[in-house]
Amino acid sequence: MSMACSLEVRAPLLDHKIVEFAASLPSNLKFRGSVSKYLLKQHVASRLPALDVHRRKQGFELPLAAWLRGQLREVARDLLFSTRSTGRGYVRPETVRRIWDAHQRGVRNHSPQIWALMVLELWHQQYVDTP
Repeated sequence: MSMACSLEVRAPLLDHKIVEFAASLPSNLKFRGSVSKYLLKQHVASRLPALDVHRRKQGFELPLAAWLRGQLREVARDLLFSTRSTGRGYVRPETVRRIWDAHQRGVRNHSPQIWALMVLELWHQQYVDTP
C-alpha cells in the first residue's frame, strides 16, 4: 500500500539481526510496566526529544472522511442509495440517510460506517447478484 501511494516506508526494526537480538533479551528489558521497547527507548533517550521517544503509537490513516465529502461522494451516494441497495433489507435506509446527511454536513464523522456499508454493497454486487 505504501508504494501505491508513492510513500517510501522502511521497517528498520525488522532487520533479522535486530530481531534475533531482541528475541534473545529477557522480557524485563523489553517491557517495563506499561512501557514497551524499554531497552530501545533507554538507548535513544539521550539522542532524541522525549516527546518522540515516549509518544503514543500512531497509525497512517486515510483521509476517508474528506474523500466521502469530496471525490468519493457521488460513488458512495450511488452505492448506498440505489434502489437495489436500499431494497436488500440489511439496513434501514432512513438510518443510512441520517448518518449520510450528518457526515456530509460535517456534524459527525461517520466514515467508518459509510465505508463498511459501501464495501457490503460492493461485495453483494460482486458475489451475490452475479449469476
